[in-house]
Amino acid sequence: MTCMITALRPVDRVRQDAEPIAAMYRDMGTKAAEQVVNRALGELALTIATLSQQVKNRDLVDLPRRLRRLQRMSENLGMVSLGLVAADARSVFETGDTTAFAAIWARLLRVAERSLASDKDLLDQSL
Repeated sequence: MTCMITALRPVDRVRQDAEPIAAMYRDMGTKAAEQVVNRALGELALTIATLSQQVKNRDLVDLPRRLRRLQRMSENLGMVSLGLVAADARSVFETGDTTAFAAIWARLLRVAERSLASDKDLLDQSL
């Protein structure tokens, strides 16, 4: 009997809302908003990298708090999908279901990568 192995390549649709960033540009002006948004995107990337290292090292003590922070940061930048997946990861982590957490964690990394890759598109939409 021959067994076929199928490689799954999940593609997550990334939803973004340009309004939070557009509001910053309207309220602060281009130069100030650009600085705030760039700083926030840098903090978001650093938070994801820190979370990733924590999960890799199985240092999970304050993981729910950090995931909640990631969720808030994402929402403030209009990264709808990333915020939702961060909330899902926190919720599942708190249930203790390690298999479900591993699956959602993998999804969070995919969505984070796509969200950060498209942050330039989001900035362009808000101008």
